[in-house]
Amino acid sequence: GADDYLTKPIDLPVALARIRTQLLRKRAEDRLRESEERYALTVQGANDGMWDWKLTTDEIHFSARWKGIIGCEDGEIGNRPEEWFDRVHPGDLARLRRELDTHLAGATTHFESEHRIRHKKGSFRWVLARGQAVRDATGVATRIAGSQTDITDSKVVDALTGLPNRLLLVDRLERLIQHHLFRDDTQFAVLVLDLDEFKVVNDSLGHQAGDELLQAVARRLEVSLRSTDTLTRAGSDVIPGAPGIEHTLARLGGDEFIVLLNDVRSAADATRVAERVQAALSRPFPLADREVFIAASIGIAVSATGYTSTEAVLRDADTAMNRAKALGKGRFEVFDAAMGRQAIARLHLDSDLRLAVRRDEFLPYFQPIVNLRTGRLAGFEALLRWRHPERGILPPAAFLAQVEENGLILPISRRFYGAVCRQHRDWLKVHPSASQLTINVNFVTGQFLETGLPARLLDILVETGLEPRHIAVEITESTAIRDFSKTSDVLHELREAGFRVVLDDFGTGYSSLACLHQLPISGLKLDRTFIAAADEHEELIQAVLMLSASLGITVTAEGIETSDQCERLRALGCDYGQGYLFARPLDAEHAAALIAADRVFVPELSHATTGSP
Repeated sequence: GADDYLTKPIDLPVALARIRTQLLRKRAEDRLRESEERYALTVQGANDGMWDWKLTTDEIHFSARWKGIIGCEDGEIGNRPEEWFDRVHPGDLARLRRELDTHLAGATTHFESEHRIRHKKGSFRWVLARGQAVRDATGVATRIAGSQTDITDSKVVDALTGLPNRLLLVDRLERLIQHHLFRDDTQFAVLVLDLDEFKVVNDSLGHQAGDELLQAVARRLEVSLRSTDTLTRAGSDVIPGAPGIEHTLARLGGDEFIVLLNDVRSAADATRVAERVQAALSRPFPLADREVFIAASIGIAVSATGYTSTEAVLRDADTAMNRAKALGKGRFEVFDAAMGRQAIARLHLDSDLRLAVRRDEFLPYFQPIVNLRTGRLAGFEALLRWRHPERGILPPAAFLAQVEENGLILPISRRFYGAVCRQHRDWLKVHPSASQLTINVNFVTGQFLETGLPARLLDILVETGLEPRHIAVEITESTAIRDFSKTSDVLHELREAGFRVVLDDFGTGYSSLACLHQLPISGLKLDRTFIAAADEHEELIQAVLMLSASLGITVTAEGIETSDQCERLRALGCDYGQGYLFARPLDAEHAAALIAADRVFVPELSHATTGSP
């Protein structure tokens, strides 16, 4: 550096050049210092943590903020990459390394990864890591630097209600499970809440009203828990067993909420919470200038079962919730081993049913309907049966609820109706008298309200060469009143097409008279509960018969099992009868034999015809 000094005698051009060099260097140093100060202030003031990894020496620098995101002080973390990777959740580590390697290999312009990283207190935080590599002249990465942002709040909070979402709930549940594996003096419980008939609110008042209701339910649920309980929210650090932290309330999505109780003595504690929640929800919610009532079905799973995974806890609580819905809604059920066996049985049943549809294992059986005035066969009711490859012929009670729930009812019913029509066609070819017979076919709500039903029924009749008079459509009262306006439209279309419509299970609903007066019904079936005690219900049966006669509606009595019942109903003027007295449901071959026999089913009429005493 001796040349940087001015010596005598002064060479002016050289001296000026050296002065300019010094001034330029001073300005560069000032700019560098200013840039470094600006960078330092940016790092200190930013919410993001910074990291700088020198790949040639495998050393990485973490900023104080990077360390603070995971609860560490500046001196608690070294400068090796393991300080980062050893804290990454095991479920995310492989993906993080893959994303880093892909960028370092030059396959992406920048590195980006969302993953969980362990906080000093044991919980996991969600972070977004970004970075970009510096490469040498040959394109090999020598250094990569970037930032780390804490995204836990946006990742684990339900945007609509502000409650923790499934991610946070699962994280806390995992920690509780691990905690209770080593400590059996307390238990935890999970309550799954599903709002009953929430879809009705969405469909009638709109999705905005539905969202407002969910927000109101969330607030109501928060308040309903004991005032001494702390509802942990996103961003809180939770240590199982810590004083004051007993509940996590979360929304899983849709209209499903979860309460996680992390310190209960028995299932009774959980059921008391369920009772308090249901009591709170029983009060009306002001919504869209009206009051809306909503109830919840609740399923409870308690850790005494010995859970080792979050999936098992949530599955069992959900199973119990579905059981509560099946038993009438607006109630709670505690999971037990029997429910688990039933859930597995339902899963197997569902698989078998789907195979059965592909294998076309469903077929019609036929139970005779007898004209009580003549004693002769008037037709049949077609009844669905499943020819199970291992269990034999199964009645609808063994599978109908499942096919209605899983949506298989539509393909099954279409094939069933076609099979009934084809069977009737085959009978007509052999037995001309079958042209006077009517086959009643049952339709559940999902089938009956399916768009285009009348046209589809007519298409099958045309295909099989039958007429609408050969088929009667049976629906229950509950189906008739489910959507009264649409039901009325469909029934009028069916009547105009020439079909008879029979109202099944008459007398078991609460709007029978409305059905008779307002809907184009051709006939009704008296429920078997009236027939079993016909002497007690004689006046009621007589009133129904008189009303039906005045409206031009035929009456069929179901469940006739004795000659006395048959004679009493015939004496009262009942039109048709059906029951074990005449025959149990028959396969197609035995039904055909019954048609061919042309027998008289009512003994008294048979005697009168033959002259026997």
